[in-house]
Amino acid sequence: MVIEELVVPGVGVALLRRPDPRTRLQGGVVALHGASRPERSQPLFDHLAETLVPCGFAVLSYDRRSSATGSDVPLGDQSADARAALAALTVHLDAPVGLYAFSQGAWAACVAAAIDAESPDRPLVSFLVLLGCSGVSPAVQMRFFTDERLRRSGYDAEVRARARRLRLRMEDTLRGVTDAAATSAALVAASQEPWFHLTYLPDEMPPGPASWDDMDFDPSVHIARVGCPTLLLYGADEECVPAPESEAVWRAVGERDLTVVHLPGCGHFPVIGGQGRPEPDDPASLSPDYTAALTAWFSRSAHPA
Repeated sequence: MVIEELVVPGVGVALLRRPDPRTRLQGGVVALHGASRPERSQPLFDHLAETLVPCGFAVLSYDRRSSATGSDVPLGDQSADARAALAALTVHLDAPVGLYAFSQGAWAACVAAAIDAESPDRPLVSFLVLLGCSGVSPAVQMRFFTDERLRRSGYDAEVRARARRLRLRMEDTLRGVTDAAATSAALVAASQEPWFHLTYLPDEMPPGPASWDDMDFDPSVHIARVGCPTLLLYGADEECVPAPESEAVWRAVGERDLTVVHLPGCGHFPVIGGQGRPEPDDPASLSPDYTAALTAWFSRSAHPA
């Protein structure tokens, strides 16, 4: 493996891991982050390089930009950075380039890969590999995730319904539909409950105007315009995104080159031991079924075209 640095305009210095000259170059992959880790070098990306470089694919990763507000980086900014990295890597390699993305990054990857007639100069996304891709909005995904946390922790339907009403109320407050002071009081009261720490809700509404970037972002609009070969990977015990509903969004579009793999024994992270396992801190902890799925897909003789 050859390790280089590549300057991506507007993004910064990126880490490029590529095959040595003895291995025929097949293409390149730009890696997009999940919500929690912004670094260019992290176990998922390191494992991706260890797996794909022997198959002839270079892997480019970069530090995700910071958010001015301290919240999630808007998906539009993340997709713009992905397109910049795609353009730089395409020129550098003179080979087909695609995107790999995990969790939150999969939304940004769909935006970057969507065919846009108004942007004919958009860098070509030759393929997509999406791990834990949600086909529903961030708001809907978080409703699912927090309800699953409560269900898997043994809380009954009454508690789960109360938590859902509270989350819906907070969403409407962020949309400007309901009163912030009343919502804040409801959050303060609920924060004393033993289940509240599982809900990812704040103890109270923050002072001043509050917002949630991309809360109602609809990925189906962009998924419908993705025309490149796509690999979707889900843990068979996925707890963070509604996998069946998400897969259905991809399949509803009609004929496409789509491969879906459900990884046995894995949750949202492709870690040995199933759902609830922490984010991997070592590439060696990743499921061999995940490694095999990546290797098989990237080794297809007809891919990418």
